[in-house]
Amino acid sequence: MRKRKKLAGLEKRWLLNNVSIMIALALVCVAAITISISVYYYSNIRSSLENKARTTTDFFGNYISQSYNEYYQSCIKFAQTFEEKDSLELQFISTGGKIVASSYGQWAGQPPQTGDVDQAISTQKIACFKGRDPQTGERILAVSSPMIYTNGEVIGVLRYVTSLKNADRQVMLTAIVAVGVGLVFIAFMLFTSSFFIRSILEPVSQITATAKRIAAGSYGVLIPKQYDDEIGELADTINDMSVKISQSEKTQSEFISSVSHELRTPLTAISGWGETLLSDDMLSQQTRRGMLIILREARRLTGMVEELLEFTRMQDGRFTLSVEKADILAEFEDTVFMYGSRLKQEGITLEYEPSDTEIPEIPCDVARMRQVFLNILDNAAKHGGDGKRIVASISHEPPSVVVRIRDFGPGIPDEELPHVKMKFYKGSSKARGSGIGLAVCEEIVTMHGGNLQLENADGGGTLVTISIPDGEE
Repeated sequence: MRKRKKLAGLEKRWLLNNVSIMIALALVCVAAITISISVYYYSNIRSSLENKARTTTDFFGNYISQSYNEYYQSCIKFAQTFEEKDSLELQFISTGGKIVASSYGQWAGQPPQTGDVDQAISTQKIACFKGRDPQTGERILAVSSPMIYTNGEVIGVLRYVTSLKNADRQVMLTAIVAVGVGLVFIAFMLFTSSFFIRSILEPVSQITATAKRIAAGSYGVLIPKQYDDEIGELADTINDMSVKISQSEKTQSEFISSVSHELRTPLTAISGWGETLLSDDMLSQQTRRGMLIILREARRLTGMVEELLEFTRMQDGRFTLSVEKADILAEFEDTVFMYGSRLKQEGITLEYEPSDTEIPEIPCDVARMRQVFLNILDNAAKHGGDGKRIVASISHEPPSVVVRIRDFGPGIPDEELPHVKMKFYKGSSKARGSGIGLAVCEEIVTMHGGNLQLENADGGGTLVTISIPDGEE
C-alpha cells in the first residue's frame, strides 16, 4: 500500500492522459448515438405526417369546388371515419384558428396555440411544430397543411397531431442502452488498463525501492531483471551503477584505511619525540613554541586519522558497540569539565547547566558516547567559537536521555542543514577538518537507537540535540 501511494502520481497521470480520453470518447459516442436515434425517430414521424397531410390535402382538393357548407360537412364526415384516431388526431381548422372538425369529435378541444397553423396559412406551405402543447404540456408533433380554394385563397388548414410520448420513451431506452454499453466499455477499459498499469507500477516500484537502498548506502544491491524492454534496460543501468559505486566505495575505503594506518606510525613518532624534546630545559623560548605547534598539529592529524579509521570500520561493518549499563551523567560531566578547561585557554566559556531531575543509568557504549560528546563540543568550538560561549546540558525526558550543546556562532545556512551530517560534507565552513566527524557521531547515536539533530537556535548559533533511549520499559 505504501509503495502504491508513492507512485500515485504515475497512476494518476495514466488515468488522466489515457483512461480519461477513453471515457470522453465513450461519452461522445453515447451522445452521438442518442442524438442520431432521436433525429431518426423524429424525422421519420415528421416525414410520415407530412406525406399523410399532403396526401389528405390532395384528396380534399376534390371538395374545394363545393360550397363552404358542403366542404365543412365533408371534413366532419372524414374526421368521424378517420381510422388512425388512436394514434393521431386529425383536425380541420378555419382560417380564424377555430377547429371545424376533429377525429376526437366535432369541435373537440380548444383552438391550437402553436405557430404551425398561422405559418401554413401565411406561407401556403406545410408547416411543422415539435414541442410541448401550450394547453396540455404534453410533447407533440403537429403538421399543418393549407387547403387552398380554386381562386388561390386558403380556406382552412388540415392538421395532424401526434403525441411524442412513445417516441421519447424509445429514444430514452436507446440512450439508456447506449449509456449501459458505454459503461461496460469504460469498465472493460479500466479493467484491462489496471493490468497494464500494474505491469508498469510493480517493476518501477521495485526499481524505486532498490534505488533508494543504493542511495542510502547499500551499494552493490541488484534489481532482478524481469523484462527485456525499457524497464529492463533501466534495471540494467541501475545495477551497473550500483556495482561500480560498490567497487569505488570499496577501493576508497581500502585506500583510506591503508593511508590511515600508514600515517599512525610517523604521527606517533612525531608526538613521542616532540614530547621528549619539550622535556629538555635547554630549549630556547622560540624553539619551545615551535615544538608546541608541532605537537598540537600532530595531535590534530592523529585525531583525523582516528576519524578516518572509524569511518572505514563503519563502512565495512567492523564498527561495533560494547553496550553495558553506565552512568551517562558522570561521563558527560567529566567530558564537559575536561574540555572546558581546554576551551578556556582559547577564550571560550563552556557553561554547564545541570539537570533538575535524576538521570538514570542507561545501556550504552561509554567510550563511543564520550567520543560523540567530544566531537560535538569540538565542532561547537571550531564552527561557533566566534561567539565565545558554549552551553551544554543533560536531562531525562522519558523515554530518552537528552543532551543539548549550543554555540553562539554564526549558525548553519538553511540550505546546508540537510547535508551537514553527510560524510565528507563541509559546506561553506572554513574550519579545518575531514568532514566525517558528524557522520560517525550519527552512526554511533543511531546504533544506540537514538537520534542526533542539528538546527539553528533562536537568537543565533547552532543547537545539537542528542537523544538516547533510557532503556526503561
